[in-house]
Amino acid sequence: MPGYFLDDFDLAEKIIADAGMPNVKLQFDIYHRQIMHGDVTMALRRLMPIVGHVQIASVPSRNEPDGEELNYPFLFAELDRLGYDGYVGCEYNPRGPTVDGLAWFKPYGRS
Repeated sequence: MPGYFLDDFDLAEKIIADAGMPNVKLQFDIYHRQIMHGDVTMALRRLMPIVGHVQIASVPSRNEPDGEELNYPFLFAELDRLGYDGYVGCEYNPRGPTVDGLAWFKPYGRS
């Protein structure tokens, strides 16, 4: 977004390190990481110690995370492997009615 203060993951990592405060964390937006820098998995592995929240959307359409460029089943498993136990926020534009658009989540829900 033009004029947005912080639009670089490397700069965010430096600011967090320079702050030296354990409560300052990175919001790892997977959609924006892929659009701006790519290399989502390796960045998650490197930055996980400073990640405080994760957000998702499909790339490039910014819809439900059920296809397109990113393999979200793999990325969700990677978050588990890395020990991420926080929330995953959904920041996307549904293709249709909201409830219909939540079908992608069914494999991850509890029975």
